[in-house]
Amino acid sequence: MTELASWLSLTLWRGLSRRDKRRWLQRASAADIVSRLQAGDLPGFFAPDCKQIYQSQQGLIDQALQWQQQAPQRHIITLLDDAYPESLRSTDDAPLLLFVQGSLACLTKPMIAMVGARNASAAGRATAQAWSQQLAAAGWGICSGMALGIDGACHQGALDGGGDTIAVLGSGLANLYPKRHQPLAERIANQGALVSEYWPQQGPLKHHFPQRNRIVSGISYGLVVVEAGLKSGSLITARLAAEQGREVFAVPGSVNDAGRQGCHWLIQQGAKLVTDPVDIIEELAPQWCYQPSLTASKLPTPSLLDSVGFEVTPVDIVVQRSEQPVDVVVTQLTEMELDGLVAAVPGGYVRLKGG
Repeated sequence: MTELASWLSLTLWRGLSRRDKRRWLQRASAADIVSRLQAGDLPGFFAPDCKQIYQSQQGLIDQALQWQQQAPQRHIITLLDDAYPESLRSTDDAPLLLFVQGSLACLTKPMIAMVGARNASAAGRATAQAWSQQLAAAGWGICSGMALGIDGACHQGALDGGGDTIAVLGSGLANLYPKRHQPLAERIANQGALVSEYWPQQGPLKHHFPQRNRIVSGISYGLVVVEAGLKSGSLITARLAAEQGREVFAVPGSVNDAGRQGCHWLIQQGAKLVTDPVDIIEELAPQWCYQPSLTASKLPTPSLLDSVGFEVTPVDIVVQRSEQPVDVVVTQLTEMELDGLVAAVPGGYVRLKGG
């Protein structure tokens, strides 16, 4: 059995949670763990007829491997592969495997998640498409769930902006849902990536969608809720994002619009109110050296911020480290101070926590 087949087998074993499997993977290879499961001698695990369980998995494993081999754009990546998104791997409940159709390089690029109502207003869809297009043009990838409404508009905007986009599905990649988004899925596979933790032939089930939301937020640096009611799956995604330590943003609207009440509730709970894509980029800029096409006149370059230490750093040291002219450094230090990224102190500047 190949190492990948061992990972597929490990994923299929019931009686061990994902967290238990991850703990075992810190001590042994997937092949070793499966061998012990098959022999019935893994501590803390008991099941009758372990060999029979193992043999019953073979058809599914062969089917998954055949799916991967049928097209060069199809991939199965494990939690330990270099192509696995690092931001997702660092979460507590990351999938052991991801099925991918499209570009693996897309998975390693910085992403912003954008989600919202399926039954979205025309204004909400227009905002989602325009904002994702601007964010994509500024170098950010867009991650969403390929649902009808806001999700689809976000993917469309990213594609139109010439950027990367990741669609995380609540079904297997050979059983795309919703069917109406088949043409969109083909564009995403060619320009970005379709991703699922579910085996290729798996159909959509109701409980899959809250589960996939942790992947949407986990892949991303921050989450933007464009339009959502109070009873919305987007609020589940926002909660998961907050638990994962991601920034949560919400777009406000009329207090009389029921489709915006979820966004207003999130803002009351501490989500950042945003009225322009620039607001999102400014907040997330320190996390990634993005291409600041939208905010070139407003934001300091990340390399300059990195030149300021958490200890007192004289201006001439900042100039030396950043290799930028003195007048540029002084101007940008002032802007960073206004943005709360650094503070002026006797002898120079210090970088603030979170900056």
